[in-house]
Amino acid sequence: MSDNGKNLYETISKNISKVIIGKDTTIRLLLTALVADGHVLLEDVPGTGKTKLAKTLAKSINADFSRIQFTPDLLPSDITGLNVYDMQQNRFQLKKGPIFTNILLADEINRATPRTQSGLLECMEERQVTIDGESYVPGVPFFVIATQNPIETAGTFPLPEAQLDRFMMKLSMGIPSHEEELGILNRYMQSEPLASLEPVFQLQDLQNARNEANAVYVHPSVLEYMVQIVEQTRHIPDILMGVSPRGSLALLKCIKAYAYLDGRDYCTPNDVKQLAVPVLSHRIVTGFGNQQKTDELIQQLIKNIIIPTEDFTK
Repeated sequence: MSDNGKNLYETISKNISKVIIGKDTTIRLLLTALVADGHVLLEDVPGTGKTKLAKTLAKSINADFSRIQFTPDLLPSDITGLNVYDMQQNRFQLKKGPIFTNILLADEINRATPRTQSGLLECMEERQVTIDGESYVPGVPFFVIATQNPIETAGTFPLPEAQLDRFMMKLSMGIPSHEEELGILNRYMQSEPLASLEPVFQLQDLQNARNEANAVYVHPSVLEYMVQIVEQTRHIPDILMGVSPRGSLALLKCIKAYAYLDGRDYCTPNDVKQLAVPVLSHRIVTGFGNQQKTDELIQQLIKNIIIPTEDFTK
């Protein structure tokens, strides 16, 4: 089982690296969220490769891909679809929206109104779409990669806490290093590598990977370590809301998937340390006037909690 996870990670990440230069950590965390059956919010400035990464992942696993460019005039029905009357057949027919896919890129999600943003909520959490009282399955699997620009605030609508909590991880691509940018220029000088990219993983294999990752063993002391971190977020001064139980469950799923992709059938406290910031930081609601970044708060909490040192194998 453990070899399957490591082979999966090495195969897909190697294929993605044919298009994306560097960003190994981001790619690993993205695949962790995919195997853990969660969604990802990519927050970064324009032009860092967020869209290309989403397209490359979809091509690598032979999945259907859709993109929605969020704008202030976008309606919920533009996302989910709607029933259209067919005069020839004298009945309504469902015209499916872009949400009926496997991998959905919600580009600049914070540019749409809260009403439109909420159109994704049911689908992200329940894995179903309700249109005129009828429920439909959007896609199996269904994985959302949403992007937003943290710098530009004019004409944007901040994501409500309820929707932020639906994202399993919040990640950042980051500006490439000097060597990485040179590599990008050389790679794209003659051709577009995404156009010739071939799939290396099939959708039907993803469910097997998720089942195997779910079977990864978590020692009681690792669970205790996780709970201590989560509980501490609820007792920080000037914090309006700490991490909810949904955040605890997300962290549990992620450490299992992370260990699985590392070729292990058990989790360690280091898995928790690696994933605490991307999984928990966006779930903390700070009070007015508190300018400290939530990822820094999580890192400080981890330093103050004793790390268990036991045999974590089953």
